[in-house]
Amino acid sequence: MIFNKKKSLSAYSLKQLSREIDPDEIFLDSKNLPDFDKDQFEGRLEKPIGIRAIFGVAIVFILIEIVFFTKVVNLQVVRGNELLEKSENNRLEHTPIFAMRGTIYDRNGEKLAWNSFDEKIIADSQTSGASVGTLPLTDNATTTGDLSLIHRSYISLPGFGHALGYVSYPKRDSNGFFYQESFIGKDGVEEKYNDLLSGKNGLQISEIDALGNIREGSIIEKAQNGEGITLAIDSKVQAELHTFIKNLAVDKGYIGGSGAIMDIKTGELLALTSYPEYESGVLSEGKNNKIIQSYQTDKRSVFLDRAVSGVYAPGSVVKPIMAIGALEEGVITPEKQILSTGSITIPNPYYPELKSVFNDWKAHGWVNMRRALAVSSDVYFYEIGGGFEGQNGIGIANIEKYARMFGLGSPTGIDLTDEKSGTIPNPEWKAKVFNGEPWRLGDTYHTVIGQYGFQVTPLQMIRATATIANNGTLVTPHLLKDPVEDFPTTKISIPSSSFQVVREGMRQGVLEGTDVGLNVAYVDVAAKTGTAEVGSAKKYINSWVVGFFPYEKPRYAFAVVMEKGPYHNTIGGVFVMREMLDWMHTNTPEYLKEL
Repeated sequence: MIFNKKKSLSAYSLKQLSREIDPDEIFLDSKNLPDFDKDQFEGRLEKPIGIRAIFGVAIVFILIEIVFFTKVVNLQVVRGNELLEKSENNRLEHTPIFAMRGTIYDRNGEKLAWNSFDEKIIADSQTSGASVGTLPLTDNATTTGDLSLIHRSYISLPGFGHALGYVSYPKRDSNGFFYQESFIGKDGVEEKYNDLLSGKNGLQISEIDALGNIREGSIIEKAQNGEGITLAIDSKVQAELHTFIKNLAVDKGYIGGSGAIMDIKTGELLALTSYPEYESGVLSEGKNNKIIQSYQTDKRSVFLDRAVSGVYAPGSVVKPIMAIGALEEGVITPEKQILSTGSITIPNPYYPELKSVFNDWKAHGWVNMRRALAVSSDVYFYEIGGGFEGQNGIGIANIEKYARMFGLGSPTGIDLTDEKSGTIPNPEWKAKVFNGEPWRLGDTYHTVIGQYGFQVTPLQMIRATATIANNGTLVTPHLLKDPVEDFPTTKISIPSSSFQVVREGMRQGVLEGTDVGLNVAYVDVAAKTGTAEVGSAKKYINSWVVGFFPYEKPRYAFAVVMEKGPYHNTIGGVFVMREMLDWMHTNTPEYLKEL
């Protein structure tokens, strides 16, 4: 029995061992064995990875491959050339070869602005363009060396600051890289003709190895140097005119002044100067902070080019234009006389007992047009401008019409920047400036003699004067002589007889009128002076003179304005021009001769 039992158990055991064993029969439930180390995954059942997880991983890998493939296509195909160039640049050093700026000459070949160098690292642009050594210092040189070796130099004579301007040198950042790779003209001719003067920089490219060493051999693009230009200015005439203006300003208390001499047929400026002025070299170098700061704080406005951008009440220098307007509008003949007793009186239309008095600067007696111009009679021009009793006036509309016809109130077109237009008063202007106030007869009286809100530039006045001298051709003032440029002209449709009457009046002014200081033996001059009151208290004046010479066959017009001098001072523009003519008679007599 017992034996059979054992045999039976053994058979059962073998049967159990032969069947498939479930995991549950091997691994015990972790809940029943709290001593298992769960961090080591003891007591946990292992299960096979699901099909979804496998597909998820596959999709992620596919997306990553797509992203990488897209990036490779973008870098290698789309942006391949761009990145290749960048990579090349990363191993190439670019050094600009600076083009030499063109030289500026005066009409006689005198250098006004040029390049100067230290005797190092200068290469002739006709050779390799990048060699290092000491070569003759010429304007045809180029350099890749230290910028401290290159300088823009200017004529040492006075009077050229505003006309020539200055330059801004190439600039580097703190890492030594150029963010401005050329000389840039600032103000004056340097700015106006910057493109012509600048030329085009070259480029030296050197290869750098992985250790930062420069390998032999380089790629060089030669610089194209700027062109030289010749101005119509005579440097000696310019310097003397500036000196005479400066000396009078200092001696008589004017805050500044300007002057110009211009060919009446071509518009070429023999001289164009403004006082006070800056030194072109000082501003170009930018190192002398003390002087530069003095320019900035000077109350006389050193940076203002008074000849081009200064606007001034013209006073009586507009009377020749008003005379032509009166002749053209038929309100008076040249021979008709008007009595100047020293003033005219206009009753108030609303309060007859109140009267407005308009004074002449003196009583001139009976004057016709020529005489009125010669002695500068205000009463005569009050009457032909605004009318009085039986004398008709041309009115404010025609005053503006003829002023604009002669170029006042608009830029002349000179080859300089920042030219101002000025102002010609009219009813619209007054309403805007004075809160809608109506235009009155007295405003016309003041405007016709160049007062009130009338403002012009010296350039406008010299062009208007040249138009009278050349019989009606409005030229464009300009500094450039070579290369030749076509500067426009405009013909005014006015008969020569009207111009002749005015020219005779201006000549009479030199012989026996307000311009007698210009009555010299060596050249016949015709001129017109002007004194304009400035400031609300009228404590100051602008002193003008305009004119032309020689009288019979005019060649040159001139204009001088002395700015804001003491009211009682009687020495002004005429004095400057007399000194100028005397100097020219001795030193440049060729300009005073008839052709």
